[in-house]
Amino acid sequence: MFSHVVIFWTDPAKPQAPDELIAGCEKYLRGIPGTLFFHVGKMATSPRPVVDQSYQVALNLVFADKAAQDAYQVHPEHLEFVAKVFKPLCLSARIYDFEG
Repeated sequence: MFSHVVIFWTDPAKPQAPDELIAGCEKYLRGIPGTLFFHVGKMATSPRPVVDQSYQVALNLVFADKAAQDAYQVHPEHLEFVAKVFKPLCLSARIYDFEG
């Protein structure tokens, strides 16, 4: 299994950015072949100080292996998502990839 987790910080000048980002993930990323698990959503608040609450949206994808994730990265729908959704709406992102 190969997990690909993306944490997004949206542009605060665009109040609808988190909802638009989630819609864009659904539109462009959900159906890309090789994805075994897809989950996108807004940050969950927590009273625990160890929980990062600085971001707005997270995406969690699981693939069978790194090769499937590598194919996802160059898939035309992923590239379109980056150009049409991520770049206009987000200030930054942090990515965590792990396998096991």
